[in-house]
Amino acid sequence: MIHAVRALFLLVVLAAPAQASQRVVSLNLCTDQMLVMLAPDQVAALSPLARDPTLSIVAKQAASMPVTRASAEAVLRLHPDLVLAAPYGAQTTLGLLEEQGIKVQRIDLPTDFSGIRAQTRKLAALLGVPARGEALIATMDAKLAALKPPDHPVRALVWQPRGYTAGPGSLADAVLRAAGLTDIGTGRQVGLEALLQLRPDLLVLPVPARSPSLATELLDHPATAGIPRRFIPPALTICAGPWTADAAVMLDR
Repeated sequence: MIHAVRALFLLVVLAAPAQASQRVVSLNLCTDQMLVMLAPDQVAALSPLARDPTLSIVAKQAASMPVTRASAEAVLRLHPDLVLAAPYGAQTTLGLLEEQGIKVQRIDLPTDFSGIRAQTRKLAALLGVPARGEALIATMDAKLAALKPPDHPVRALVWQPRGYTAGPGSLADAVLRAAGLTDIGTGRQVGLEALLQLRPDLLVLPVPARSPSLATELLDHPATAGIPRRFIPPALTICAGPWTADAAVMLDR
């Protein structure tokens, strides 16, 4: 009987999921958003960018959550169990935190929807909320499945301020392909003459800033006036996540 109880105890222990991190600090906008969507109750602090509605899709929720600077002293005062960060930025701070025994997880930044699924599952498992991760993925996949490609080829160009374009292998390229569009961008800077030579059927642009900017003056030129345009909020594509499907939905209208 005693052996049976011990065996049952070991079975339960081995089968139990790893304990979720209870106090999590995020030092990057992309991890901010995933953390808030997956485990808002575990947020110990976010980066200040999480509260910027032009960049963050969780700005409303983040407004009532604590934020912190990316300094080792500020983070250590929060006594986190886990720190989420990107592969770039604040690397000195992250190294100091690791020296103090703080668990740091650097999250790769996906460039397509397959990568978004993998990242969401990885973070959801790390935070102990796999079901929430699967729910986010299911919602994203339902949106992608409902997209209807155009009945004729549409050559689209993702054009950023100062003429920078998105090219093959980028997140913007994945969004265009999901919407059934042909991405003619190369990732290079494109001026007025080059833009006209490309002859795009559609310009995909970030939602313009409230104040005028010389960075977008090319769009005011009469030669570009006849090119159809679609505007995408930067918050949907500046970081890859389940919400990125909404950018493809906006191109599908």
